Amino acid sequence: MKLSTKKEIEQIKALFIQNYTDAVTELTYSNLYELITSVMLSAQCTDKRVNIITPALFKKYPNIKKLANADIDDVKNIIKSCSFFNNKAINLIKMAKRVLEHYNGQIPLDEKELITLAGVGQKTAHVVMIEYTGANLMAVDTHVFRVAHRLGLSNAKTPISTEEELTKKLKTDLHTLHQAMVLFGRYICKAINPKCESECFMNEYCKTKKSFKAN
Repeated sequence: MKLSTKKEIEQIKALFIQNYTDAVTELTYSNLYELITSVMLSAQCTDKRVNIITPALFKKYPNIKKLANADIDDVKNIIKSCSFFNNKAINLIKMAKRVLEHYNGQIPLDEKELITLAGVGQKTAHVVMIEYTGANLMAVDTHVFRVAHRLGLSNAKTPISTEEELTKKLKTDLHTLHQAMVLFGRYICKAINPKCESECFMNEYCKTKKSFKAN
């Protein structure tokens, strides 16, 4: 597949920023604890589903201390409509315990520290930092991966390699570009039946309609 030229990349970047200047996550949260919990739950689960689940979870366990001391079966029951709820419940409680024991109950806003928490990999850490601090980072989910490949911004086989390539090529405004690519992929450049003719403003730069999936 032909990759975009430097000129095309700058034009793609400008269009994304123009169309998604104020884009933010669609996850509903009111503080850092709620954000990291929601992002952890959103792995292989829709934001819409997570937003249905979290009100009950946050009402019962409104902070790190409460979650660290939560009953595992109760947490599983609350989040059972979420994919991989068993593992996610375990990781949520482990995450809270580590924050409580090693960070005095304060969730660290540092990538190296965040990825020491259970259930928090590089992508989750980046999403949290992008959303909460506006960090100049890229995170690659299924939507970003697909959009990056359809627009010829990357031909990497994995999310991590795609993230590295996007970061190198796009350089700045990565927090906005991440959110833009997520929303563009979710609502316009969809895996099945993309809205190429009716809504897409990237037709000029599209290299393929293939539905890419990461290895």
